[in-house]
Amino acid sequence: MENGKHLTNSVSEALHEKQPRVKHEMMDWLKAIVVAIVLVFIIRWLLFAPFIVEGASMEPNFKTDERVVVNKMIYDFRDPKPSEVVVFHVRKEQKDFIKRVIGVAGDTIQYQGDHLYVNGKKVEEPYIQKAIQDAHAKGELYNNVDFPNGTITESKVPEGYIFVMGDHRNNSRDSRAIGFVSIKDIVGRADVVFWPIDNAQWVKHK
Repeated sequence: MENGKHLTNSVSEALHEKQPRVKHEMMDWLKAIVVAIVLVFIIRWLLFAPFIVEGASMEPNFKTDERVVVNKMIYDFRDPKPSEVVVFHVRKEQKDFIKRVIGVAGDTIQYQGDHLYVNGKKVEEPYIQKAIQDAHAKGELYNNVDFPNGTITESKVPEGYIFVMGDHRNNSRDSRAIGFVSIKDIVGRADVVFWPIDNAQWVKHK
């Protein structure tokens, strides 16, 4: 009987000692969850943001419904550079667009057929070179919507703005239609395609 009392007391003491330990572990888990939520909030709203590509305006490099990670910090430290892919807000349409930077403040942009000139120098565009070649092989212009028959259109980018175009030049609503984009309206740079998994890759900005 005495042994039974000792056993009962031992079990009670063990349970009594375990309770504070369990509470301590639960508090640690709760703190970890709170920290994780805060980090997700910071990353999501301050540093990076997801963006869904809509439409074919950035083909062949971006497909509709692809998900990309947008770096929201980079342009807090420097201005956008030509050929970078940016996401920006179009106030009149209350939506975000994804396009490629063609010209920055002070640049004079000219088009002649499928040839792009910035400040009088022809610019090679490796990110759409194959698409241009395929169009030419069919006897067509790749950029055949706003500048038909090889006519030249010239634009000079004002201070505080950029000129953007979609990679799918004959199927893109960009600065040719909506005008220059204010740097203040830029959400960030598209850095990673993360969905679908098969298409996951770092975004090439050149």
